[in-house]
Amino acid sequence: MVDVLLGLQWGDEGKGKIVDYLAAGYDIIARFQGGPNAGHTLYIDGKKVVLHTIPSGVFQPHCLNLIGNGVVIDPVTLKKEIETIVALQPDLLSRLFISQRAHIITPTHRALDAASEAAKGKEKIGSTLKGIGPAYMDKTGRNGLRVGDLVNEDTFNTKYTKLKEKHDELLAQYEETVDITEWEQQFYEAVKFLRTLNIVNAEYWLDDHIKAGKKVLAEGAQGSMLDIDFGTYPFVTSSNTIAAGVCNGLGVAPSAVGEVYGITKAYCTRVGSGPFPTELEDETGEALRKAGNEFGATTGRPRRCGWIDLVALRYAVMLSGVTKLIVTKTDVLDSFNPLKAAVAYIADGEQTKEMPYDLCNTKVEPVYHSFGGWEKPINDCSTYEETPESFKEYCDFLEAYLSTKIAYISNGTGRDQLLQKLS
Repeated sequence: MVDVLLGLQWGDEGKGKIVDYLAAGYDIIARFQGGPNAGHTLYIDGKKVVLHTIPSGVFQPHCLNLIGNGVVIDPVTLKKEIETIVALQPDLLSRLFISQRAHIITPTHRALDAASEAAKGKEKIGSTLKGIGPAYMDKTGRNGLRVGDLVNEDTFNTKYTKLKEKHDELLAQYEETVDITEWEQQFYEAVKFLRTLNIVNAEYWLDDHIKAGKKVLAEGAQGSMLDIDFGTYPFVTSSNTIAAGVCNGLGVAPSAVGEVYGITKAYCTRVGSGPFPTELEDETGEALRKAGNEFGATTGRPRRCGWIDLVALRYAVMLSGVTKLIVTKTDVLDSFNPLKAAVAYIADGEQTKEMPYDLCNTKVEPVYHSFGGWEKPINDCSTYEETPESFKEYCDFLEAYLSTKIAYISNGTGRDQLLQKLS
């Protein structure tokens, strides 16, 4: 079976730590979508490590790690990431596998991303400028470059040159020019390195392991509200971030999917542009940002902060069929009183608990339910039973509204700061 772990908000929910924890019970961790715009943060022996492409099971010595076909790979970023991790985990390369069907981000993809975003002016979507969107566009446009193309150097050079010529024509339409000379030099060096890695026919590789009884955890990137189909379009990412993306992103059948772990913060954050109904543009929002150290793991940009949005959260739970909920960063709310949760929207003058079709152009006001704060350091608790009654009431309310049980609660940044909630 393949269990799934994904974010239920706009990303940055704390997936890296949770995958690292759960990985102890799995044989294979497989990334199924996204690219180096993801930033999964782990703390290993007190050292902060941010993973962008490599699955978060890398620090579990028994785990194999697969970068699936649904991921777009920047060879330069991956090479740097591998070099950083090998210093901490010397056997990494023997446990890392890459699908030959995964698409490659080229220097001109990055140039197109930068030029396109600059041309949007005030309508920027908040791209991380990593070349993710242009790479996915070439994938669906049927002229992308794939990892399997690296095996034959002549084939690779021919396809790369053809793709670059196409991109150069597109770049000529923009006022902003980008010098890719240095990027391209690094790209060619990284491509040579990529050829030495374990490139596999991943869908067969994975199927063989599943038939052999191996346990697989599929790891998502970004968050459900950034899904290309169901997120806050057009302020979304370029892939399917919900559970359905596992089948396309790894080549597994729907019948193979088992548990679906959905991760949410105890409040909400968002990086970049786009609608955010519960955003707090006041002292409370700033206090949340400081208490939660809310700055992007990949971009370093300050995150927008607000109260938890249960309308959006229930929508995300529904889309992915979440079976187990995980709530992170509960300790950030220790000093806040009262706490609030959006339980409905006033959309175009009417109250609703459904996500509007176009949240960007629909005037939405959240309807809040208030809670008393617990005003006690949650990270001092070693079991769920030790937490304050007001905290338990908060968790019970979430479960009732979402019709989904909470399995774990993260109460600090440490690997061991995770409370199991016994229902």
